[in-house]
Amino acid sequence: MDERDFMRGRVYGAEHEDAGPRHGRRYAELVAGPLDGLLLDVTDRPERARGENVVLGTEIGRYGPGGHTVYAPRPADPDRFDWREDVP
Repeated sequence: MDERDFMRGRVYGAEHEDAGPRHGRRYAELVAGPLDGLLLDVTDRPERARGENVVLGTEIGRYGPGGHTVYAPRPADPDRFDWREDVP
């Protein structure tokens, strides 16, 4: 199993031992980029922010440790966030 297969279906930011989705929470799938296949918990995301990009910390993007990656909600499918770019 490679790293991407290992991460698929896991929740971004969750503890390694308990990284699966939780009942009663709402998730969006991260598509492409370094976090492809991870789930982002959007349960508490304010309505006014629903169309805005999210910037997530990651060590496996272009900039390595301390780097970030940007995802944007897909207009026709808000349950998927598409990768846009990696930033320092």
